[in-house]
Amino acid sequence: MGRYVLRRLWQLIPTLFGVLAITFLLFHVVGGSPAALMLGKHQSPQGLEEFDEARGFNKPLFLGRWTRTRAYPSDRRTPFPADWRRQPGAAIVADAAGGPRLVLSGEGPFEAPLLFDLPARRQFRWTVAGTATPGTSIAIVSADRSVTTQTAAVNATGRFQFHSRPEPGGGRLLIRPGPGGRVEIRRLTLERRMANPFDSQFIHFLGRVIRLDFGVSLATGQPVLQILREGIGPSLALTVTIFLADLALAIALALGCAYFRNTAFDRIVVVLAVVLMSVNYLVWIVAGQYLLAYRLGAFPVWGFESVRHLWLPWCIGTFSGLGASLRFNRTVMLDEMYRDYVRTAFAKGLPLRTVLFRHVLKNALIPILTSVVMAIPFLYTGSLLLESFFGIPGLGYLSVNALNSLDVDVVRAVVLIGTILYILANLVGDLVNARVDPRVRLE
Repeated sequence: MGRYVLRRLWQLIPTLFGVLAITFLLFHVVGGSPAALMLGKHQSPQGLEEFDEARGFNKPLFLGRWTRTRAYPSDRRTPFPADWRRQPGAAIVADAAGGPRLVLSGEGPFEAPLLFDLPARRQFRWTVAGTATPGTSIAIVSADRSVTTQTAAVNATGRFQFHSRPEPGGGRLLIRPGPGGRVEIRRLTLERRMANPFDSQFIHFLGRVIRLDFGVSLATGQPVLQILREGIGPSLALTVTIFLADLALAIALALGCAYFRNTAFDRIVVVLAVVLMSVNYLVWIVAGQYLLAYRLGAFPVWGFESVRHLWLPWCIGTFSGLGASLRFNRTVMLDEMYRDYVRTAFAKGLPLRTVLFRHVLKNALIPILTSVVMAIPFLYTGSLLLESFFGIPGLGYLSVNALNSLDVDVVRAVVLIGTILYILANLVGDLVNARVDPRVRLE
């Protein structure tokens, strides 16, 4: 078994890597800029840049030597910021192909607009491409424009492509049109140099996951790992109890259906399961709070101060989820009742009670245990609705608050850990099946 576990764990490494990659793409690419989501669109570009710098969001996604900076925002849709129009003689026009072009007319000089000063400890480069009248010069100057560090001149062909050398912070771009004064630029970017090609967001993300560093909550300022530790206790106190009670009741009633199959008891249980499955989960919560807590005062409505505060969530969670578990376990039990080994046991004269509890239950536990093992990882994330409606400070309640406040680090940590636990549950399920079913071999 030990070799099988090691081999399976080794096989799970690509799966875990894929899960990490998908989680990274969902939170870093699909959702847009994490800084804009957390801080809001009205935050200053320098504030967004500092936020990205602190959390590693200003690096290339996977690999790369260069990355864009918010000091000169440009992309394929808007390669030229609107601030260019503030300079007399500068205009952004569309060419024949529909792409934008920056046209500079006059003597200048024209300075590329920066939203904030470049940090002196970083290296940057400018890339400029287009056409211009001969004699046009492009220069990289100091922050106060007192020192020119790099220059380039357009030759007689008029076409040019200028790449400045990596310049420590403060490098500003100046363009002086030549005689006749016209420059048409099709590409203008400012990029920051990375320490090495592997200094990327994905590598940074993997390193933090390996160190169990899930970041800092934007809403509370606490480390995310500390928030998870504080929330896991209330969540497990709620979900584990509901899970065990639901499992015990479902198996007991399913055995009763197998024992009294095709009788009034069996039909009543089926109707009960359908009713429990048909009523929405939220209805049970609202009805329970209003009737049992508010009207009768039998239970507290809100809080997590004592066990008494959990009785009503326990009851609602158990009975609202009992229908699906009962239908599944009843189907498994009745399916076993029509197997050949059951007919053989009856033919030998064994009583129904012996056949049911010694043979049927043992074989029915194989699919039941599989479903139980696969459900265990979901206990970690708690119950979103129960915790939110009853004020239980578990991971479900924290996840809802994190979603409402766009606290990406908390949501990402909850999703990532839950996914990894689900993958590991597959391995535990194989071991459990091999333990209870002699027909299964770990190979």
